[in-house]
Amino acid sequence: MSKTVSASLPQQSSLLPELLPQDLPDPLALAAAAVLQGKEGRYSELHQRPNGRPGAAPPPLGPLWQQFFAASGAAGWLDLAGRRQRTQRRVQEDGASYNVYDEGGQSSRAWPLELLPMLIAADEWRAIERGVAQRARLLNAALADVYGARRLLDEGLLPASLVFAHPQYLRALHGCRPLGGIHLHIAAFDLARGPDGLWWVVGQRTQAPSGLGYLLENRLIIGQQFPEAFRAMSVQRLAASFQALLQGLQRLSPEGERARVALLTPGPRNETYFEHAFLARYLGLTLVEGGDLTVREDKVFLKTTLGLERVHVLLRRVDDEYLDPLELRSDSALGVAGLLQAMRAGGVVVANAPGAGWLESPGLSAFWPGVAQALLGEELLLPATTAWWCGEDSAWRQQRERLADFIVAPTFPGGAPSVVADLAPAARAALLARIAADPAAYTLQARIRPSEMPVWDQGLLEPRPAVLRVFALSDGLGGWRVLPGGLTRVATRRDEQPRRESGGDPWLSMQGGSASVDTWVMTEGKVDSTSLLPKPLQAADLAQVHWTVTSRSAENLFWLGRYSERAENSLRLARLTLDALAGSMRGSTSAQVLRVLDALARRYGLVGEDVPTPQQSLRLFERALVKALVDTEGSNSVAWNLRALQSCAQALRERLSSEHWQLIHETADQFIEQLSALLAAGQGSIPLSEALGVLARADTHLAAITGAQTDRMTRDDGWRLLSVGRQIERLDFLSNVLIEGFGEGLQQHDDGFALMLGLFDSTITYRAQFQGRREVPPLLQLLVRDSDNPRSLAWVASTLRGRFLKLSRHDSSWALEQVRALPLPERWPMERIAEPDAEGRYALLTTLLQACSEQAQALSVQIGRRLFSHVGSVERMVWQ
Repeated sequence: MSKTVSASLPQQSSLLPELLPQDLPDPLALAAAAVLQGKEGRYSELHQRPNGRPGAAPPPLGPLWQQFFAASGAAGWLDLAGRRQRTQRRVQEDGASYNVYDEGGQSSRAWPLELLPMLIAADEWRAIERGVAQRARLLNAALADVYGARRLLDEGLLPASLVFAHPQYLRALHGCRPLGGIHLHIAAFDLARGPDGLWWVVGQRTQAPSGLGYLLENRLIIGQQFPEAFRAMSVQRLAASFQALLQGLQRLSPEGERARVALLTPGPRNETYFEHAFLARYLGLTLVEGGDLTVREDKVFLKTTLGLERVHVLLRRVDDEYLDPLELRSDSALGVAGLLQAMRAGGVVVANAPGAGWLESPGLSAFWPGVAQALLGEELLLPATTAWWCGEDSAWRQQRERLADFIVAPTFPGGAPSVVADLAPAARAALLARIAADPAAYTLQARIRPSEMPVWDQGLLEPRPAVLRVFALSDGLGGWRVLPGGLTRVATRRDEQPRRESGGDPWLSMQGGSASVDTWVMTEGKVDSTSLLPKPLQAADLAQVHWTVTSRSAENLFWLGRYSERAENSLRLARLTLDALAGSMRGSTSAQVLRVLDALARRYGLVGEDVPTPQQSLRLFERALVKALVDTEGSNSVAWNLRALQSCAQALRERLSSEHWQLIHETADQFIEQLSALLAAGQGSIPLSEALGVLARADTHLAAITGAQTDRMTRDDGWRLLSVGRQIERLDFLSNVLIEGFGEGLQQHDDGFALMLGLFDSTITYRAQFQGRREVPPLLQLLVRDSDNPRSLAWVASTLRGRFLKLSRHDSSWALEQVRALPLPERWPMERIAEPDAEGRYALLTTLLQACSEQAQALSVQIGRRLFSHVGSVERMVWQ
């Protein structure tokens, strides 16, 4: 094959076997032929120079990209489509997501990851590294001054009116010196390369910077797609920086390496919750929410199933105002009451320390060079985009006539930036009036057109605007380490303009719909081989190792078990009910069976109380039942239980395998989508066979979920709570099946006898043991007393007792008290429970069954009070 490249060159990896190695074309020629021209006035990362005029001959690829494509070879180029598919599949398998909020509420979308990495040369990175570390030092020093001596404010180097008016300046922390004197532990800087090739600071994040988990996910995925280039180009690794962050946090605590570090998250509804769970798992941190923590004697404790355990460091992702309802926002359910006082007393390290959010104001941009001279005695190494705070009268008067040259950004949080040149005359006049009315609320920023990096899309290299977020990490000793890489964001389309009035960030934002790419920093020295794998444990330490189960995780695991069982029971009940309704239309279902199914369906939320009974209208009852199955508002419907199961799984991301988590989400989504589609197509009426098919598929998926919980989860206290939750739900459901069944005399009818066996999922077992007998004693032996049948009351109660005793082994007196109240169905006398009284009723059996249900629910309440809320009479603390 010729080395020249034709437009018809195949791009699919499926053609690779047809090409011999000596026949493959030049990879650089392939790449050069696929390049689309970038916009004039922007810097090209691909060519490492400014873009030329439209129509001009394209320059050669820059040295870094030549090395990248040469390392992967022509085979690598031809396999780009396959690599992109593998990238997207890995994102799906990992469950990487970013939650987007709009008028319709919250929706979760897959993490948008492009295939090609951002490439940064070693010498260029050294300049970025020095500039970012300097700015991190500057910001930490500014925080120490503003919350301390206030020299910057007294001398007018920072406008007091701008700082004090900022809602994220916390007066409650004036005079507070965090442990080690370090306010900032992580600082993030958004950089854009201008047309001149220089990097400019376009924003900074100091309150609770996001992105560390996502950039790590990007690296783990993209590094595997280009292993040849990754090795050949000596890309610096990330583990050492994450290790330094963890060690820096531990150094600030008196406990040192023994300090317990937890990651405080707002919870699963936060847009970046995936990265919270991912980062916690990677760093070996305990993922906690505000409700998991409590402050006692100016120290922070984690509520666990074993009692209260000390937390020394909080790496927090909760915004300042929500951190402490006692001193900040009183309606916050995300924080910890007393946290600020614990921080003042030196009882906990909070990273970043609260009160750093005001540093993010764009109105401060013009003041940082002067502050750097005053605090550091240095010139800033990295320039920032020119900005004018309109709160300065002279600045506003001078620039108002040039308003169209700027981006108008809100000085304080809550507004949206506007590119004035893009506004219609009426909108521009309205904006001018708003600024004139409250100039301090607005800042003018010079427009900068970020550089364009190549994004591979269907065989072409499209240039798209890119912004790089770089992270500086404190070492706990006053120094800073800049993570060699970053979170690069790119536009999702070549011609895409940043979102403006809708609240988007003019520098590209993930919330606004941008995509991300991995960021490769080259090194001229040795690639760091640091690993975050823990040090080998000594034999004496092994006995002390345990997986802490927080009270929040414990509660979610408990309800994960309950919702799994509840959904399974509801599905089985719905299937048998629909079968019975079909049989009734043929005249083969007894009235007693219909009455029992009607009662159970109402008790467990399959139909509403206002729905006619089957005796009144079979058709209406059937339609109401099918429609209610997908009612996500009904608190007992199948759809609601599946959504609740999803919610629990989402809150347990750090504990569940990706396969388990994904199976739960797919089961709920597919059930609701399939049944909703059938309802829409049938205008509220569905053929029975199709409805039963959807139910059968969901039942199969739930069996797989149960299998994952049974066979693929570690038997720790969290799993025991899951199992206890499942057995409580099963004991309650099966008890009520027998109460309703014997109350209506189902044991006297063939279809009633079969229904009870079906609801216990024990039909095959009964036939194998007792053939065709329809007698009460063998029925009760299998469903009540048989300790080998996992659906019998005896097995469920025995399993419940055993799991609960082991779960509560550290509080044996309380555990024994609860266990003594649980039923012993295996000891119920057969000669008494299997014999009806003079009126033909099974009074003793019914009484015992009602006690079963009540005792199961009572245990649930006790578990919630003791293990989740920690309101028991005995308080247990582990002082560490």
